Amino acid sequence: MVAPLSSQVSEDTEVMEENIELAGDQMKRKEAPEEGSRDSGEGYRFSNWSPLRWFRMLSEEMHWSFVLGVITVYGISQGMGGSISRVATDYYWKDFQMVQPSAAQVYQGITSIPWIIKPLWGLLTDVLPMAGYRRRPYFILSGLLGILSMLTLSLHSKLHVIFALLAMTTGSAGVAIADVTVDACVAQNSINHPSLAADMQSLCGLSSSIGRLLGFSISGLLVHAIGSQGVLGLLSIPSVLVLSVGIMLKEMHIPNFAYREVFQTLQQAIRTMRTTLQCPYVWRPCVYMYTSLALSLNIEEGMFYWYTDKKSGPSFSQETIGFIFSIGSVGSLLGVLLYQNILKDYPFCGLLFWSQLISGIAGMLDLVMVLRLNLKCGLPDYFFAVIDESVSRMVGQFKWMPLLVLSSKLCPPGIEGTFFALLMSIDNVGLLTSSWAGGLLLHVLKVSRTEFSNLWAAILIRNIMRIVPLVLLFLVPKSDQNSTLLPADMLDGDDNMEVLQEDDDYIQDIELVSLVNKTGHQSGRSYAKIQEQL
Repeated sequence: MVAPLSSQVSEDTEVMEENIELAGDQMKRKEAPEEGSRDSGEGYRFSNWSPLRWFRMLSEEMHWSFVLGVITVYGISQGMGGSISRVATDYYWKDFQMVQPSAAQVYQGITSIPWIIKPLWGLLTDVLPMAGYRRRPYFILSGLLGILSMLTLSLHSKLHVIFALLAMTTGSAGVAIADVTVDACVAQNSINHPSLAADMQSLCGLSSSIGRLLGFSISGLLVHAIGSQGVLGLLSIPSVLVLSVGIMLKEMHIPNFAYREVFQTLQQAIRTMRTTLQCPYVWRPCVYMYTSLALSLNIEEGMFYWYTDKKSGPSFSQETIGFIFSIGSVGSLLGVLLYQNILKDYPFCGLLFWSQLISGIAGMLDLVMVLRLNLKCGLPDYFFAVIDESVSRMVGQFKWMPLLVLSSKLCPPGIEGTFFALLMSIDNVGLLTSSWAGGLLLHVLKVSRTEFSNLWAAILIRNIMRIVPLVLLFLVPKSDQNSTLLPADMLDGDDNMEVLQEDDDYIQDIELVSLVNKTGHQSGRSYAKIQEQL
């Protein structure tokens, strides 16, 4: 999402001079491109073999603080911190709070609620600056929330389960706010530097993948060495780094912001999103995406408890659990690469059919392991668990990546960022439903901390439910992933401007694309520029 500028900003001489200077710098770069620069939309030739020069180029084009922010949020906070948190949280609920797997599954869903309201965070970063800045205060707020929540979990030895859940949800909110804010920075720079949009997405994906791999690799060792509480305390370090991004990020100062227009702008954004959701081209795929995710019941906590059980399960150690998850992240990365190089040109309908079907079949690996059939075939638990996790994560990417592409193509011009966050919230509601339904299933089948005799039935039901969404596949467009899905009238920049702006006072559009216009007076050209990118 790109942030709107108020009409007062465009009249501020100092801001105009800064904008003109930035525009002049960009023109100089275009006139005298450095070695290895882009040519006719092609990627940087050196980006594949010289990462340092690639990072330096991105830092020079968009300032080093932006690159640092992406690496910090995607790589350290979400990637490494998220993977370490995954293992530490599982052990915290199991060994410290002593809760049942069904309860842990429900708690996992509750902590995801801040991600469901991502459009709210997005709108706030767009329309409600603090102290004259749109991004920096929200990075600082995110860091503070993460620091306070993680230290609370780490230092309180007798924390009640309700307060522990509240602290974890607060920490999740901090990560979600940072995610939305850095997404806004990426979107803003994608509009200001359209030729570098792919490089920025590569930076985000690369940072996240490497961070997850490193995080899972050391998560088990950390839990074994200092316990789950100690690890949760260490997770305050990524929050400190996010806070530092808020201090160092280079961002234009916006004086004399018209706060009286905030409520009107929020109302206009909500009306526009509601109108878009009423379009059959939009709501039909949304129904499928929600159903597909909601019916893929999440029983990971039951599997985790069984993994670590000494009697019924294989009794994996903390180090083993971390290693299994790290190999799973490699499978996830492999899935992304296979999708990018082989599957991205296939039609939505066909790709989602096979990915949904294979997802149900791949889930049978859990059933083989729980029934101990792998041992009868001579395959040790450790080896089979690695295969199971890798295949599951890879197939999960086959299913998730086309859903992301589909979501991006359902966003109308002018409110792309906010509407994409809304679609991601719908997906997160599906994941929340999946987690709570999985917890209910574990409870009904009486899967507990020590009783796993019915875990096989939970796995079988989950696998069958994964295939059920195939009956709704007719809701998904049959076009390929490179086609335009929205009707022409919704893609008309002028029509969207009429919807988004009822008078000249709404020149500060919802997505802040006016930032592209360095003098702040050419919002119509901003929409045209977005239209060209679409």
